[in-house]
Amino acid sequence: MEKKRFKFIIPVMVIVFIGSIFMLRNYYEEVPSVNQLLITIGATFVSGILAYFLFPQQGENKIDDRGPR
Repeated sequence: MEKKRFKFIIPVMVIVFIGSIFMLRNYYEEVPSVNQLLITIGATFVSGILAYFLFPQQGENKIDDRGPR
């Protein structure tokens, strides 16, 4: 795994973590705190996994796909 991907994955995970805490605390107070924590952790991991696969890998092994020629 390249370290360049972490430049994008970690900030995405932090933004999702902070955003989910903010939204759950302000808009969904009726959800118990334990469930809020579990939702936040799950959202953070899912966003990290999605960011890992969606952000392009830079390197020599990457095929330059520009579409049909």
